[in-house]
Amino acid sequence: MAAARTEKSRGRPPGPHADRKATAERSDSRRAAGKESGSADERGAKRTKRGSEGSANRPPRDGKPRDGKPRDGKPRDGKPGNPRARGPKTGGPRLREKEPSEHGTRKGAAKELAPAPMPPRVHPTKDARARERLAKEGPSEQEDTRSRSGTVALVGRPNVGKSTILNAALQQPLAIVTSTPQTTRDTILGVVHVGHAEIALLDTPGLHKAQSALSRAMNRSARNAARGADLVVFVTDIPERTGADARKPLRPHPGDVALLTDVGAGQPTVLVINKVDRTRDKEALLPLIEALSKVRSFDAIVPISARKEDGVVRVLAEVAKLLPEGEHRFGPDDITDRPTRFFAGEYVREQILIATKEEVPHATAVTIEAFEEKPKVMRISATIHVERQGQKKILVGAGGQMLREIGTRARARIEELIECPVFLELFVRVTPGWRESRPLLEELGYGAPKGDGAESVESEESE
Repeated sequence: MAAARTEKSRGRPPGPHADRKATAERSDSRRAAGKESGSADERGAKRTKRGSEGSANRPPRDGKPRDGKPRDGKPRDGKPGNPRARGPKTGGPRLREKEPSEHGTRKGAAKELAPAPMPPRVHPTKDARARERLAKEGPSEQEDTRSRSGTVALVGRPNVGKSTILNAALQQPLAIVTSTPQTTRDTILGVVHVGHAEIALLDTPGLHKAQSALSRAMNRSARNAARGADLVVFVTDIPERTGADARKPLRPHPGDVALLTDVGAGQPTVLVINKVDRTRDKEALLPLIEALSKVRSFDAIVPISARKEDGVVRVLAEVAKLLPEGEHRFGPDDITDRPTRFFAGEYVREQILIATKEEVPHATAVTIEAFEEKPKVMRISATIHVERQGQKKILVGAGGQMLREIGTRARARIEELIECPVFLELFVRVTPGWRESRPLLEELGYGAPKGDGAESVESEESE
């Protein structure tokens, strides 16, 4: 009818189809209005969905509603190539707040807040975090601010975890660790700074019943380290127990009792009970602690699990309190006094111990024949000494496969230490009777001073 009135006002008579045209126009208007309404709802739903997924919910530009399209006019279809349709970034959208002016809050002024600061570096274990706090945080009211420095000898039977404790304290796998008893043959120094204290930890060979000149040299090395230390950390462990043995009370190892009566007698001593993760009931440790305390008085007793780095920081804290006052003797970045050449030979021997079993590990020694630093690579030549031809065949393997595997793994270990590419060359030589020859032991680096009288008491090692 509106169309008919319009035509009439212009002085034109209405045509025969005027009513039909008006009806069609009204229908088209209703369909167009419904389409526009539906499009607006869809656009609002799309904006809500993007906002819930973490996209930036910015106000419309120039007061115009957003139509869900970027500036290039292409729809945001969520394909991998469209970064605006991806999920939220870390931290979510940045916040905005009003920026106050000199006369109060200025309307419409806004500034972007800086992103939240990154969280502190996550350390591999809770002990690593505690150790960093002890070393870096400022002194508290109860903390001793006096400068302390001293030597601490880690002593005990073979395979109780002395080298693992050293590595956990250093947060670096400096000393070699294997399941083979008597892995450590030399005293190795590791320097740790805890607060205002400098701890010079000495990892010593496991004290055992000597059956060769090499074993006697290892025992002398451990006893001399304990004798010259300011403090002794005596390390024992909890044996693996199954079946009926698991219900029996823990008793001291006979070797521990013999060593406690002799090694480092009269020196301040901290008892460390390692591998406590082998028992769930910690009260089971009480009979063991009571029995060991009857043999020797301890300044502190700390149960730990060195493999899990649980309790190592407590050991360092107790040791730091017992050290004598004095100036630090090492720099803040010093870790050890041993040269890289020494550790190159140790890491080769470590892979031999891992790859071989039975008598071969104890019958091997490694000497570094060449250690040359080239412009882009470190060239190392090492000789593996064995006592018999059969041992040489085992080390070389079929077609040299065993020797290649040992060299590959040792090279990776050395490269990790010196942070430089390494060319490692290995040779195997039969040196009969080297474990019983004092001149050969000194040539291989296992010489020890004579006449120290350090072998009066030895541990009866059952392993």
